[in-house]
Amino acid sequence: MHPASPIGIFDSGIGGLSVLQALRHELPHEHFIYVADSGYAPYGERDEAFVQQRTSAIARHLRAQHGIKALVIACNTATAAAVEHVRREMPDLPLIGVEPALKPAALGSQTHHVGVMATRGTVSSARFARLLGEHSQNTHFAVEACDGLAHAIEQATELPQPADLHSTELWARCAQHVQALGSFGLKTGEIDTLVLGCTHYIFVKDELRALLGPEVQLIDTGAAVARQVRRLLGQMDLLAPAGGGAPEIELYATGGLNSLKAAAQRWLGVAPQRCEAVEIG
Repeated sequence: MHPASPIGIFDSGIGGLSVLQALRHELPHEHFIYVADSGYAPYGERDEAFVQQRTSAIARHLRAQHGIKALVIACNTATAAAVEHVRREMPDLPLIGVEPALKPAALGSQTHHVGVMATRGTVSSARFARLLGEHSQNTHFAVEACDGLAHAIEQATELPQPADLHSTELWARCAQHVQALGSFGLKTGEIDTLVLGCTHYIFVKDELRALLGPEVQLIDTGAAVARQVRRLLGQMDLLAPAGGGAPEIELYATGGLNSLKAAAQRWLGVAPQRCEAVEIG
């Protein structure tokens, strides 16, 4: 591994672009390779063995074909199911996963009631159960498995942004999940903090903010993950030097290439140097 080598990032689809956005802000000199495994999405409703197999295959591909110096698993479901599995397979590869930000939510909540929106694969995992147990002493967590929401976000990516958020399928889905969690607000017993436990969900923050009001705190994981990547690479002397050439972004997808292109243009605000279909067995 070399400081000039790229950082690999992958998700089951476009959700990990929210983490890539945070990484670009935190590490402006790095070269990033992003893989959207959209040909096999959504992960959130797949079994653990399947997610482990896909995660391992993508890690091997990124290492063999792109010589990555670190891998960010920008998917809560894949982190929960496969991060330890891949660490055993590749112990010398710096590996950073994402998980629902329960700790900062518990520390920041004034009512000690926190909502969590995540995929069914995440909320049913042993890793999530351990995380919940660690932070439930003084905080009540209401957890909602948001079946189909990540897929609906993927499908909506190529559509023009509506003038009226309330008229969309995404609004209806978000409203359904918010209502299932309970009452939001700053009063005793109300949920004052919502954890976005899937990297896709930051892309419906406008809908969620309109449903919840301005006083409820939304917490995602992108910025925290980016800071952790910086710390880890710094400890290993693997940070790319300033002035080492223009940083590059390469995007690949195992399916749904148009969705990835549209999402990158909408949310990253830059045109990638490369955006191509790829087969990963």
